[in-house]
Amino acid sequence: MSEPRPRVRAVLFDIDGTILVTGGAGGLAWQRAFEELHGVEANVEEHTDAGMTDPQIAAIIFREVIGREGAPEERARAIAAYLRHLPETVAGSDGYRVMPGVEELLDELIDAGHLLGLVTGNIEAAAHIKLARAGLNRFFSFGGYGSDSGDRTELTKAALGRAVLVGGEAFSDGACIAVGDTPRDVMAGHGAGIKVVGVATGSYSVDELRNAKADWALATVEDDFPV
Repeated sequence: MSEPRPRVRAVLFDIDGTILVTGGAGGLAWQRAFEELHGVEANVEEHTDAGMTDPQIAAIIFREVIGREGAPEERARAIAAYLRHLPETVAGSDGYRVMPGVEELLDELIDAGHLLGLVTGNIEAAAHIKLARAGLNRFFSFGGYGSDSGDRTELTKAALGRAVLVGGEAFSDGACIAVGDTPRDVMAGHGAGIKVVGVATGSYSVDELRNAKADWALATVEDDFPV
């Protein structure tokens, strides 16, 4: 007889492409930041891929648009300018939307006693700005962010560490899963030792997420979510 499947007690969610899309608000905020500070037009979509962290984005824009490595002080100013512009670009975005079934799923998971966290390449302040427009911050009591590490595996481990602080015990042996929309999310979850639900609500299809070794590959979170 097979061993009973451990009960999932914590679920970690990516933001962009998984919970919501901002309709380009993040890219526009970066563009305004670099135009303000350096007088260059930085089209983020031309230089980055889905799933990259905010520190990686800043570094790439310096390298590929400005043509040099940005000093730590310059990167700090760029991130601060990005955060200054982000509330306005998010609030004004006509393309902002929450993904199908997400808010209903979050309500169901909370009602069932699951602990919910974030695992996102956004720096922490940016994550909460993006969630605030839809009133979704209320669901998440901890997270791992791009401000913890530029490496998604490491920021996922940071989220797991904070889950212990909030939940009072370790989340191992299948007790925690992650949800994301890119192969980077899948790789990060597996690198941190947890299973991953891949959802094809971002830039990647169900087949691409399945090929990336997602433990479950769904069209949306409405499709037989494994909790």
